[in-house]
Amino acid sequence: MSILGFRFPLRDAVALPPEIAFLLAQGFAPAVLTRAVADARASGSDAATALMNAGLIAKETYYRAFARALGAPFLAGDIPLGEGARFPESLIAGAAPLAPGSAAALVLAPRGRAIVELLEGRSPARRLPAITMPSSLRAAIFAAMPKGIAAYAADALQVHRPDWAFKSAPKGPFLAIAGMVLGAILLAAVLLPPAVAVTAWVVLQFLTLGTLTFRIAALGIRDGLDAPRAGSRVPDRDLPIYTVFVALHREAAVVPRLVKALATLDYPLTKLDIKFLIEAGDTETAAALARASLPARFEVIVVPPGLPKTKPRALNAALPLARGTCLVVYDAEDVPDPGQLRAAAEIFARTTTDTACLQGRLVIDNARDSWLTRCFALEYTALFDVLGPALAAWRLPTPLGGTSTHFRTEALRAVHGWDAWNVTEDADLGLRLARAGYHVGDLPSSTIEEAPARTSV
Repeated sequence: MSILGFRFPLRDAVALPPEIAFLLAQGFAPAVLTRAVADARASGSDAATALMNAGLIAKETYYRAFARALGAPFLAGDIPLGEGARFPESLIAGAAPLAPGSAAALVLAPRGRAIVELLEGRSPARRLPAITMPSSLRAAIFAAMPKGIAAYAADALQVHRPDWAFKSAPKGPFLAIAGMVLGAILLAAVLLPPAVAVTAWVVLQFLTLGTLTFRIAALGIRDGLDAPRAGSRVPDRDLPIYTVFVALHREAAVVPRLVKALATLDYPLTKLDIKFLIEAGDTETAAALARASLPARFEVIVVPPGLPKTKPRALNAALPLARGTCLVVYDAEDVPDPGQLRAAAEIFARTTTDTACLQGRLVIDNARDSWLTRCFALEYTALFDVLGPALAAWRLPTPLGGTSTHFRTEALRAVHGWDAWNVTEDADLGLRLARAGYHVGDLPSSTIEEAPARTSV
């Protein structure tokens, strides 16, 4: 049998799909390639992704071999991009023009079906594009246009929906009005006649009673309202690709624990797209991630410098790069339940598309360390085990928790991601989802967090 001019015995190649068959002729072990095929069939993925995400072959090794099979140049390191390169369009397409005088007119970073199409469409009569890894193309785009990417991450919401953006609101007049209202309330409390003051106090107490009644009613909501039914486990081949975002800032110490926690997720390796987001100047965290020897399903994205230097800005920079139909955000210190992604995917599969988000349960694991950790534990229990499920059941607007928050990626992009300038960006996002007609559901799956044990840093 011959593939792209390479010959090898039929018995070795008969079960190999084209995206990895060429590797056999380049000396790769048949047993390894056969295992990748089996993994791909079980998970409903392509064999190349199965081969790389399982750690059976390094990304660079695969793409170099792919370029050799095509007879195309391979680019690593600095990629001389042409003026037509764009963010995020070039990364979404997996293609960008090269500068004049380069080895080719175009550089491609193909995945999945695009690899097969290149193999099937290979022709010696035409000039082939250069090949690179997707991560190399992303690094080149980020290096070529850092200011544009930083502006996109900071101001996308302001540009597309200024009426939803915190930055668009004039702060000076608002603060002045708030100060005047507060002063008027204090003055009225002193000058009002006793009868009026008592009436106002009674009204305030009724409002407090209403809030208390709401919280008591929330206790009656049945736990696990959205939990998958017994025996409803979705087969691996039917699960969607899941993107995991973790924004880290000066958190090198937690990297080993974090990588270990994410490595134990009960989800097909071929369908995991895990991205660590770090700031450009955070060399310590970058070094810790480099020492971790991350598998192919992990990727480190260095966010270009800019303002504001916030978690939502980092998330916005990476949002166009998310390959998953579903997306979850974790904090650096989180240890999610291994089955959490699968549980969320199963709930999304049986709910309507207006359920755009699922909020997981956050649990403090060091509640006994101090009075402060006990306060955190009580607050988290009230919010994530009681109020959150109640708001979901009543289909009321839900302020999100900021971590263990699962989204349909399409819906998240429809509301233009996070507000980089809003310090309560997750509560803001929950309310914007409601304004856009979406619903936030409850995800009865726990994520362990460690609370600070003292007030001093």
